Amino acid sequence: MNEAAKTHIDSAAGQMDKAISHLETELAKIRAGKASAGMLDGIYVDYYGSNTPLSSVASINTPDARTLVVQPWEKQMLGPIEKAIFASNIGLTPMNDGVMIRLNIPPLTEERRKNLVKQAKTEAENAKVSIRNIRQKTNEAIRKLVKDGLAEDLAKDSETKVQQLTDSYIAKSEKHLEVKEKEIMTV
Repeated sequence: MNEAAKTHIDSAAGQMDKAISHLETELAKIRAGKASAGMLDGIYVDYYGSNTPLSSVASINTPDARTLVVQPWEKQMLGPIEKAIFASNIGLTPMNDGVMIRLNIPPLTEERRKNLVKQAKTEAENAKVSIRNIRQKTNEAIRKLVKDGLAEDLAKDSETKVQQLTDSYIAKSEKHLEVKEKEIMTV
């Protein structure tokens, strides 16, 4: 296989890995009725004038399956943390006891579970679209190589490899969706 084509295929594999990583991150944010410290990822707190991730100003623990406990390292951060959780719109109400903040995770209703599954499917579909776009750009790059002198049969082999790569990454995204859907629908 031509070195330039191999470089394009390797680049596509790296980009597809990033698409799968992004999917994993987005699926982790979808709460399935179980407490997880990852639910609070993406929440930023005003820490002395700078936007700081919540995990950098407090410890986040899960004492049981339905409770998250946020304990700031500095007591005066309780108020800003509470405000940030309210503002984040994650659907949880913080309870401040003066030492730490408790977040009780309510059990999910059937309707809410179905909505979460829809959200997970949307994230998986976004990942598949990204993967297909990467395939398209890689194939275009390979076709340009043909114009620059790459043999047609090498180009066809390269495009076949790109398609195999695409199929494997789409299967990975479907597997992630299947696992998340099962997690959400388990009562």
